[in-house]
Amino acid sequence: MSGYFESAGAERGGAVIALDEVEISILRSLAAQLLELIGPDPAPAGGKGGGADSDDPLEALDALFIDGPSEPPRDPTLARLFPDAYGEPGQEPDEDIRRLSAEFRRFTETDLRTRKREDLLAVVRGLDAIAGEASAPGVGGAVLTLKPDESRQWLGALNDLRLAIATRLGIADDDSTDSLFAMPDTDPDKPMVMAYFWLGGLQESLVETLLP
Repeated sequence: MSGYFESAGAERGGAVIALDEVEISILRSLAAQLLELIGPDPAPAGGKGGGADSDDPLEALDALFIDGPSEPPRDPTLARLFPDAYGEPGQEPDEDIRRLSAEFRRFTETDLRTRKREDLLAVVRGLDAIAGEASAPGVGGAVLTLKPDESRQWLGALNDLRLAIATRLGIADDDSTDSLFAMPDTDPDKPMVMAYFWLGGLQESLVETLLP
C-alpha cells in the first residue's frame, strides 16, 4: 500500500492522500468495526420529561451533563481506548485511586466516546466521498483532501485504530513489535499485522503535515 499523506500546501494543516479501492475498503471496514464496538451515542439526559427545554432550571442544567460509567470497560480494546486516569499500568490500585478514577471516568468517558465516534465517522464520510471515483472503470484510485480540522479527526481515528489492533495482537508497546516482522504469510494474524504497520505509516505521514 503506497498511499501516504502529504501537505495540501495552501492551507496549513491540510492534507491530501491518494487511495486505491482496496485501501479505501480496508480503512472503512476498520473504522466501521471500531464504531460498532464503541457503540451509539447515549440517550440525552432529561428523557423523563426533563431536558434542555424543561421549565425547571435545575432539570435544564442537569441535561447538560450525562453521567458516564464509573467502571472501566470489560472489553480489552475498549479498556485500552478508555483507560483509568489514575494509577500505574500493571499495578493494583488502592481504594483512593479507584475512587478518583471512577469519578473522573463518570464525568469524562461519555464525551470521550463521542469525540472518538465523531473522529471515526469523519473517516467513514471522507472515504465514502471518494469511493465512487476510486471504483470507476479505468481509474486507479482517488485523491482525498482534508481540511485542518479533518486532519486532526483522522489523526485521532488512526491512533484509535492502531490501539485497537495492537490490543487484538497483544502488542503492549513499540518494543514488542520486532517479532511481527518475522511472522510468516501463512499466519492468520498477518493481514492484521500489515494493517497495523500501514496505519502507523499513515499516522506518521499525517503528523508531518500538521507540523509548522
